[in-house]
Amino acid sequence: MKFRYLLPTLAIITQPVMAKNIIYPIDRATIMTGAKFDFKIEFDEIINPAQASILINGKKFNTVLSSDNQVEFIANEEGKNASALWLRNVSLKQAGDYQVQVSVNGKQSTVNWSAYNTPNKAQAKNVILIIGDGLSIAHRTGARILSKGITEGKANGRLAMDDLPYMGLIGTSSTDSIATDSANTMSAYMTGHKSAVNALGVYASRSNDNFNHPKQEPLGQLIKRLTKKSVGIVSDAEVQDATPAAVVANTRRRSEKAAITEMLFNAKPDVLLGGGSAYFLPQHMAGSKRKDDKDFITAFKNSGYRVISNASQLKQIDGKNTKKLLGLFHTGNLNTVLDRRFLNNGNTAKFPDQPDLTEMTKTALDVLSQNKDGFFLMVESALIDKASHSLDWERAMASTIMMDQTLAVAKDFAAKNPDTLIIVTGDHTHGISIIGTVDDNKAGDLREKIGVYQDAKWPNYEDKNNDGYPDDWNVSKRLAVFFAAYPDYYETYRPKLDGQFSPTTKDAQGNYIANDKYKNTAGAVLRAGNLPRGADSGVHSVDDMVVQAIGPGAENIRGYMENSDLFKIIVDALAIK
Repeated sequence: MKFRYLLPTLAIITQPVMAKNIIYPIDRATIMTGAKFDFKIEFDEIINPAQASILINGKKFNTVLSSDNQVEFIANEEGKNASALWLRNVSLKQAGDYQVQVSVNGKQSTVNWSAYNTPNKAQAKNVILIIGDGLSIAHRTGARILSKGITEGKANGRLAMDDLPYMGLIGTSSTDSIATDSANTMSAYMTGHKSAVNALGVYASRSNDNFNHPKQEPLGQLIKRLTKKSVGIVSDAEVQDATPAAVVANTRRRSEKAAITEMLFNAKPDVLLGGGSAYFLPQHMAGSKRKDDKDFITAFKNSGYRVISNASQLKQIDGKNTKKLLGLFHTGNLNTVLDRRFLNNGNTAKFPDQPDLTEMTKTALDVLSQNKDGFFLMVESALIDKASHSLDWERAMASTIMMDQTLAVAKDFAAKNPDTLIIVTGDHTHGISIIGTVDDNKAGDLREKIGVYQDAKWPNYEDKNNDGYPDDWNVSKRLAVFFAAYPDYYETYRPKLDGQFSPTTKDAQGNYIANDKYKNTAGAVLRAGNLPRGADSGVHSVDDMVVQAIGPGAENIRGYMENSDLFKIIVDALAIK
């Protein structure tokens, strides 16, 4: 039995106390007919396969599951004194409800799946999915105040996301925890299956090998296999980071960035723009993080891609004459828009010519829209999350403004191409809130300068050049923004203009403590953390995620949904078969 790629779903055993044999896909999985996945049973003891009865809707499982592979039985899986059975790269042909029953040695496990057909006729030709990594309500509110201003309680303008007509709430929890990360949340969008923290396109089974877990078929692979549509991935993070990787990747650990680079090459998205060139370079080249001599820059070039490395080259791209585009603008994550466009702090010295997310998106649309069959484009504003982890709200909200301006680019495209569905959401939230203002003109220490309720009044940011960003981030009356979950750190109540905030450092015992770098900042206050002492930064929240949409198929965004439901909305809109 050879391991293949693909599409399992949510697994929670119906009777967890009595049933110890685990079935993948898990209970309540929703599965698109024709999509690929791996079927696996993990027995809790060493068995003879003749002892096991494995039925789907009362029939032998391998007569219901369509696969070109043979059943693989492992008597003693990885020395765990337990057996396993695999059937890889399977699919369901018929829509309907499926009950999987496994009986062995008097123990029975049961899971239920629901399979669905996509429509025969597509509503949309194109789908643009815009992800604000870590996007929370406070990020949206702060972006609006900073970008548009507010007078006598009313916003002076609206964000591009404010006028999207359809809205819902998304649950973000994973199969192994109420709290989650970007890997399995984005993977749920891309496969229709929930999974575990750190997992991309797989169920987290008991296998030791990160690449030998029950696979789910990500949307990027599915589109390439079943359609003639193009696929684009754009991010201001490393393209191997969890959110962009989820479009095509299958691995238990999101940290497998060298392998994810190879998965990106194998999937061959038509447009791939972002950071992470360190994993494309062979180990002997400066800046490489690979441990082998594979050269994926050359591999992409040899596969017909135009390869670029800075914003100036991006501006020269003619979409009509470019069919495949790889743009890598940093060895790691790109710098934040605050550092790139507004602060002369030296942070961009190594890569002084990085593009904006708006520019990458416009070029991606120019290239992808040449395909008469349409496209799927995922755009991520990644640094909302990364700045929020470091309790650096100004950088996070600047990235939110940039994300919103990117949405405006997408809306302009959709206005000319009304067969385009746009979905805007995040993968998870952060515990962040705006509680008032910080006023330098108030008497007392910085804590006494915080205004709440009627004492908050209004911040005094201005945007005289109308670029959508404050002209000055360090005004005398600023937003008072705080995080709900944090390690020990020094609260400075001011923007970190010299570089992204690093709230902690390690002591001699390896514990995280407040970073003394900020101790002598005027008025800085030591804030005792409320997270475990092993936490070095802020964490994600379990709050629901807002999702919005416009265009054909957008009416299906409504009410409460699981993050895995978003996959169905996309494949239904495109009628992928």
